[in-house]
Amino acid sequence: MDQERALLDLLGHLELAPAPGSGAGEHFVGPPPLEQSVPVYGGHVAAQALAAAGRTVPGGLSAHSAHCFFLRPTLPTAPFDHRVERVRDSAAFATRRVTATQRGREVFALTASFHHPEPGLDHQDPMPSVPAPEDLAAYEERLTKAFGAVTQPLGKPYDLRFVGPLSFDVENDPSLAASRNQVWVRAKGDLPPQTDPDRERLLHDCLLVYVCDVTMLETVLLRHGVSWFHASGRSLDYTVWIHRPFRADEWLLCDLETPVATGGRGLVLGRVFTRDGVLVATLAQEGVIRVSGGHGALG
Repeated sequence: MDQERALLDLLGHLELAPAPGSGAGEHFVGPPPLEQSVPVYGGHVAAQALAAAGRTVPGGLSAHSAHCFFLRPTLPTAPFDHRVERVRDSAAFATRRVTATQRGREVFALTASFHHPEPGLDHQDPMPSVPAPEDLAAYEERLTKAFGAVTQPLGKPYDLRFVGPLSFDVENDPSLAASRNQVWVRAKGDLPPQTDPDRERLLHDCLLVYVCDVTMLETVLLRHGVSWFHASGRSLDYTVWIHRPFRADEWLLCDLETPVATGGRGLVLGRVFTRDGVLVATLAQEGVIRVSGGHGALG
C-alpha cells in the first residue's frame, strides 16, 4: 500500500459511523487500521476519539486542546466504540469526554476542549533555524542507507524528514546523542476539499494528533543512544494544544526535547511550526520505555 492510498484509508477511518441505535449521535464506531500491528498505533485511536468529540460540537468552535490517556493495549481485529459525554457547553467553550472501548473493555480516554476564537493578546516563540524539508532525506531513504538494502515505502499516511540523527545512528556513534529532536512531518497526499469549514478544521486537527504521535518517543532514545532494536515503548498519555489554524498536508516542523526520563518512563515536550514560522501547536507526551540489558549507558 503506497502512502497516498494509506492517507485515503485513514480519512475513511476518521469518518466514524453512528453506532446502531445511537439516536442522540454521541456514540460512534471507528474501524481499526488495516495494518495488523499489535497494539494498534496510538495516534489512530486518538485521532478517531477527537473526530468523535468534534462531531458533537456546535459550529464556530474549534479544538484547542486534546488530552489522551492510553489505558490498555489495543487490537487490530475489533472496532473501537467511542462514547461522547457532553461535559460543558457555553457560548465560547465546549468540553467533551470520550471513552473508547474495544470488545467491552475501556482502552482509551480523551478530554477535548473547543473554543470560539476571540480578540486578545498574541505572541509566540520564534521558530528554530533548520534546513528545509526538501533538503533532507526521507525517512525511508535513511533506513535504506543505514541498512544497505532497498527499503520499501512503509505504507504510512505521512512523510517524515528528520533534521538530525536517528536513534540507530546514535547507537552506532554515541557522540551524536542529543536531547533535542527536530522532524518535518506532513500528511502524505492531497486532502479532498471539504464543504464545511468546521469539519475541515477538525480533520486537520485530527491528522495533527495522528502524525505527531509517531515522532515523540524517538526523542528519548536519541538522548540515551538506544535504538528501537533494543527498546520497546508505548504512550501513556499525550496532550496536544492547538493554537492556530494550519494544514496537515503541508510541512510542519516538530521541535522536540526530553527534559527527563526516570522510573521506566520518558517525557517529551514539543512545539509545532508551519514552514513560515507560525507556532500552531504545543505537544507533551509521556511513555513507558523498556530497554534490553546492556543498553542505555549514556545516562
